[in-house]
Parts: sequence; structure tokens; C-alpha cells
Amino acid sequence: MDVAALLQSIPPLAVYILVGGVVGIESLGIPLPGEIVLVSAALLSSHHELAVNPIGVGVAAVIGAVVGDSIGYTIGRRFGMPLFERLGRRFPKHFGPGHIALAERLFGRWGVRAVFFGRFIALLRILAGPLAGALKMHYPRFLAANVSGAICWAGGTTALVYYAGIAAERWLQRFSWVGLVVALVAGGIAAILLRERTARAIAELAEEHHRKADTTAA
Repeated sequence: MDVAALLQSIPPLAVYILVGGVVGIESLGIPLPGEIVLVSAALLSSHHELAVNPIGVGVAAVIGAVVGDSIGYTIGRRFGMPLFERLGRRFPKHFGPGHIALAERLFGRWGVRAVFFGRFIALLRILAGPLAGALKMHYPRFLAANVSGAICWAGGTTALVYYAGIAAERWLQRFSWVGLVVALVAGGIAAILLRERTARAIAELAEEHHRKADTTAA
């Protein structure tokens, strides 16, 4: 199979719709690989033989993030914190008490800034909209942080990956794969360490939640 011909057959509009849809659904509160889809689309746009435009990718991601977060905010405001309790029972790996406690702690520490910075953190990217609504955050402030965070995250990620893709092509023309592999391995290790640190914090907060629940029951 000719991979280049396959990629060239993908309509750019389909790429933009996929990016906006996945990012939007993730922002609404449903765990999906929004960042992976965005990075993949941005990487496609760095190949000039393809018709995918990096501006189109970035705009699609921004629209999906803003709309998804706003819908999530509305749902959270309508159903409140009991919504997370029900979700925690059904989907403990994504909405367990540790996840919610960590997100609440970050909201308590950062306030509306958690919405902005949450766009860059996997846990908050899923929970920021619904949790902001459940905590009755003032909507205009939420919207301002939501839009600015989406622009910085989507635009910044798209631009970074786009130019990195162009630089990688030039690098590989002059050097070997070794440098690229080293960079990818280093980035992967950093991501794994960050994920493990987050997982430990979630586990500690979940254990604390269960201790409090046992004490209350007793």
C-alpha cells in the first residue's frame, strides 16, 4: 500500500472535522485522545505535498475546545457534583474520587486559571468544563479562560508540531535517525514520569477519600 497516496486521498475537511469533533467531545468530559489527534493532524499539515492546512487544524481545535468546554460547563451546572459521583461509580478509572479530588484541589488553588492551564493537563482537559459548571464558576470568567486557553493550547501545539515536522524533515536529510529517536525517547520518558506523578497523587487522594468515608460510616 502506498502510504503517501493514502494520505493524499484524505480530504482536508475530514481532518478538520475529526480534530474539532474529538477535541470537543474530550472537552465535554468524555475521555478521548484529543491531544494525539491534534498532534497527528498538525504533523500532517507540515508535509506540503498534502492539502491539510495548519491554520485549519488550529482553528478546528480551538472551536472544538471552546464548544466542548461550554457544553460541559452547562451539564456540570445543571447536574452539580452528584453527576461526578455517578460517573465515578460507572467509570472509576476516569472519574474516581481521586480524580475529582485532585481536580477540585487544583481549582481551589488556581481558581479560574485552572480552566486556562487545564487545557494543557490531561486530567483537567476532561474535567475543567463540567467541574467549573458544578462549582458554579461565573460563566463570563469561565468563557474568557476557556477561549484564551484553547487558543494558546491548540494554536501553540499546532505551530510547535508543524515547525517541528518541517525541521525533522530537514534534519533527516542531513543527519541520521539517531537524533530524532533520542528526542522522541526523552519526550516519552518525561511524559511517563509526569503521568506516574499524577497517578500517585490521584491514588493518595482516593485513599484519603475512602478513609473519610469509612470514618463517617463508623
